[in-house]
Amino acid sequence: METHLKHTPLREWHVRHGARMVPFAGWEMPVHYASGALQEHRLVRTSAGIFDISHMGQLEVRGTDTVAYLEQIISSTMETLGVGNSRYGLICDTSGAVLDDLFVYRLPDKWWIVVNAANTDSDYAWFTQHLNSYMVEVSNVSDQTAMLAVQGPAAIEIMDEVSGGAVSPIARFAAAECSIAGVVCLVGRTGYTGEDGVELFLDAGDAQTVWDAILTSEVGRRADLAPIGLAARDSLRFEPGFALYGHEISREVTPVEARLTWACDLQRDFIGRDAIAARKEAGPQRKLCTFTLTDRGVPREGCEIYAAGAKIGSVVTGMFAPTVEAYAGNAFVDSAYAKVGTEFEVDIRGKRKAAVVVKRPLYKPAYK
Repeated sequence: METHLKHTPLREWHVRHGARMVPFAGWEMPVHYASGALQEHRLVRTSAGIFDISHMGQLEVRGTDTVAYLEQIISSTMETLGVGNSRYGLICDTSGAVLDDLFVYRLPDKWWIVVNAANTDSDYAWFTQHLNSYMVEVSNVSDQTAMLAVQGPAAIEIMDEVSGGAVSPIARFAAAECSIAGVVCLVGRTGYTGEDGVELFLDAGDAQTVWDAILTSEVGRRADLAPIGLAARDSLRFEPGFALYGHEISREVTPVEARLTWACDLQRDFIGRDAIAARKEAGPQRKLCTFTLTDRGVPREGCEIYAAGAKIGSVVTGMFAPTVEAYAGNAFVDSAYAKVGTEFEVDIRGKRKAAVVVKRPLYKPAYK
């Protein structure tokens, strides 16, 4: 393992408990545990899993001009976001290219923004670059913060046990402070698996205490609660159609191609708004689609896609989707080929495999 990689506060726990550790976005992270990624995926869909996602970045914004400041940077509107709630959004450059996707929590005394691990430093630089004359202060608090997630049908019952019943009253996409094993945590009824559950933000030094309390809870033991690695996290987010930066979204993609204009309030001004609106009006030359293979094979990122002998796109995510038991993927293809029912071929190791565009998402989120 490369020695320059960052470690989460739970790194030693993962190693002791048999995790396979891999480099990811500059961090050493567990990709799966002894049971394997397939079992971990199915556990989250049927019961509950716990994730160490402390590699994610967190920015804190305070000040009297925060709403106006964030409105210029983030694609979704912040003005209508109520205190104690959260919202998904994008940050784009003037060309409309996606610099990152993020979650914003509006709290009583500050705004809390969660960004992707690989983009934390560049996002922080982007936010500070656009301070202008706004009366705001932006802080990168990632190094001091641990982030955990508990996801699955049994997640809320587990969290109610360790919080004294404080979690179930939190509505979907809302957030509140709760005490867990004596540790004050910001608990968001959010997640990226397509299941009900929570994401927890707490001081990095308290991560082990909270992790152990959740894992050893009585409800957790009954639910066979177990740690989940990055591989299952990827398949869990893929099935309900959630984007992953560097795959479905990147600096080479605008929200129009990525089917994310729903996260853009084009009725107001923000960085990249004009370019995104123009692209939407003109219609994109390529578009994201989801496909399943009808031939045997495993699609992988980078596989080229062909129709009528011509290359029409490439795969950006490919895998076995356990819930629907299909080999599937996401791809950017020429817009004419992105319609449901369209057939094309995926080049897998030099062999063309038949595939068909299917309705998104493969799995309907099971939120309560």
